[in-house]
Amino acid sequence: MARWAASLDMYRKVPVDLLEGTKRGSILSYGAILVMVTLFILETRAYFTTNWVSNLVLDDNDESRVMVNFNITMMDLRCDWAVVDTVSVLGTDQNVTAHVSKWNLDGVGIRKTYQGRNKNQKDIALFDKDVTETYEQLLEDGEQAVSLDYHTFKYALDDFEYLFVDFFASWCSHCLDLAPTWETLAEVMEETAAELVDGQIDEEDWDEITKEEYEHAKAAEKPVMIAKVDCVLHHALCQENLIMAYPTLRLYVDGEHVDDYRGHRTVIEMADWLVQKEGKHEKETETSDSAATIAAQAARRRMEVEGDEAEWFNEIKHKHHRGKHNRNDNWDESEHPGCQIVGSLMIDRVPGNFHIQARSNQHDLVPHMTNVSHIVHELSIGDPLTRRMITGGKVELPKVVKDKFSPMDSNSYVTHEYHQAYHHYLKVVTTDIEGLKSYRGRQLKAYQIIYNSQRALYENNKVPEAKFIYDLAPIAVNYKKEGRHWYDYLTSLMAIIGGTFTVVGMMESGINAAVAKRRRR
Repeated sequence: MARWAASLDMYRKVPVDLLEGTKRGSILSYGAILVMVTLFILETRAYFTTNWVSNLVLDDNDESRVMVNFNITMMDLRCDWAVVDTVSVLGTDQNVTAHVSKWNLDGVGIRKTYQGRNKNQKDIALFDKDVTETYEQLLEDGEQAVSLDYHTFKYALDDFEYLFVDFFASWCSHCLDLAPTWETLAEVMEETAAELVDGQIDEEDWDEITKEEYEHAKAAEKPVMIAKVDCVLHHALCQENLIMAYPTLRLYVDGEHVDDYRGHRTVIEMADWLVQKEGKHEKETETSDSAATIAAQAARRRMEVEGDEAEWFNEIKHKHHRGKHNRNDNWDESEHPGCQIVGSLMIDRVPGNFHIQARSNQHDLVPHMTNVSHIVHELSIGDPLTRRMITGGKVELPKVVKDKFSPMDSNSYVTHEYHQAYHHYLKVVTTDIEGLKSYRGRQLKAYQIIYNSQRALYENNKVPEAKFIYDLAPIAVNYKKEGRHWYDYLTSLMAIIGGTFTVVGMMESGINAAVAKRRRR
């Protein structure tokens, strides 16, 4: 055994005298060295390079809820009517306002002042409870609220400086409740005109005035013409005036749309609102002497507002008067239909959806006039810190997934036909990324979104909605960086050296054999 161990020699030497150097061998030797150096450099670079490795595992996320962050602009929907609802198999939450802000936008998408921020629907008086007579009883002495059609509407715009119109639908419950109040307001204006005319006619002239002349004088002195349009009968007129909800109470001054009334639907408050609008339009006229003010006083007498309530009305009036010069007089909310909705929602980790739709507690919306075209500025799922770290480049990500955490950003979804809206189907995949940690070292979860958007058709009596339907995948994806082990690197170096030496040696032997054979010929 000892003799065998002593005879073991895998590196036996050939005497130098038996070696013969050749020019061909020298060239091949330099080529072998060049190949080994090149492979050595490439192998070393590969050793110090790490690569992303992905693994599919069952989602073991123990979070019961997840956050949805969004910044969406509704291109043709008022903030007054824009509501956010969430629906899941665990329940429904309507008109979510916590952590949601709404900003009014003008016609070109410019965000306006704080007057439109986080605007919620307020409960307003839908009709005047002090009007005890029914609509039929009020009509016994004649109809004072003038019914307009397509042609007479244009005549009214030309003939009356102030025109206050109720655009209604015969099937609208809110409109039916408002009808007695609206007729009472028209009677107040009629009575005011009569008082003004009576004060201008001398007693000796009464015998010379005909009934037709008297009615004409009342029409000329009427502070505001109270009118109404049935949108069921005059659909084209309402569509031309962009009536989106019933009832819409719209004021026209000198034939131009000025504003829509959105306050309490009582005779007194509507009369006071008209006073403010007339004072704004005719600054050269003292408000206290205007015909609209006289009508407001007549409304208070008609509704018998006395004592503390009357003092409260006067106090509110003075407050509005003092604050009138501090307001932005250029603000006209009716001309800014857009709404930017920014915020976050906490949703259950179960299939569900959240949607933005038009809904009002005080109006019945017109389905075919409801347009929920929208722009998704931002939509992401998970901790907002995760998005900030990803977009800020504070965490390294695989290139293939970098754009999948918010793939809908800056996308526009516009509908050009009635009764349509976009529905977005989101498949949410939990993603663990090595190095994605909070400042305190807490591991953060990221969520990839795979989406598909389709345009949905609605029935004629259904109000469209922008819907985001989500479903969480049961499989999670893990991404981590992996490099080569040191022993893999050493093994590769040895293989490069030995392999190059062997291959070049075989090439040299083959060439030498071929040359020798040729010489022997």
